[in-house]
Amino acid sequence: MSGLLSQLPFASIDGAIEFIFEPQYSNVTGGNKVGGIDKVVELTINQLQVTVISLAIALAVALPFALYLGHKHKFETLAIAFGNAGRGIPELALIAFMAAAIGVGLLNVAIALAVLGIPPILTNTFVGIHQVDRAAVDAARGMGMTEFEILRKVEIPLAIPTLMGGIRGATIAIVATATIAPLAGYETLGDFIINENVYGENGVLAGAILVALLALALELALAGIQRLLTSPGLKPRPA
Repeated sequence: MSGLLSQLPFASIDGAIEFIFEPQYSNVTGGNKVGGIDKVVELTINQLQVTVISLAIALAVALPFALYLGHKHKFETLAIAFGNAGRGIPELALIAFMAAAIGVGLLNVAIALAVLGIPPILTNTFVGIHQVDRAAVDAARGMGMTEFEILRKVEIPLAIPTLMGGIRGATIAIVATATIAPLAGYETLGDFIINENVYGENGVLAGAILVALLALALELALAGIQRLLTSPGLKPRPA
């Protein structure tokens, strides 16, 4: 049974689940209903959209750079330091800066979140390629492979576990931080969490549950992709 959100003093799992599937009345919105599966689906799609765009930008920027440096074994200190420094950038401040520069909306949020995804992709890709067994690389070079063929057929396949670890970490960081996107004018599931006065405490809990489930789903999907891409010889085998 639905109730007035303003009269719910404490959040509960049952109340959060009810909020997800059934619209509820809110005095703050003049008695209009909030929540419900339609709103949840809309905000989930928005959160996925900004996550995918941000991850694509981060991959486009970090992956080629890290692959090149890792293959050439150059600027190791710079690559690691740049990756670590990027983790310290406050996303809220970056979003505010982007809003001042290019305005609010999807593009602003996507670029800001892409900056969050670049460091783990850059660091893990560089380390993965850099640590590939030199004997395998020398053998491939001795067989007459070009440098690009060595990278594509030898180094990347052997570095997939480490490389995908960076992508998975970046994805989880992006989808979790996308909850602050409503502050930049783009509604995501974070709208439930940020606007407690509108959605009530059950709405806040529902938003947290939905973000956690979305992050888990993305993690499982990427783990499956990693398993498909990993060379059979590198997969763990039962004793």
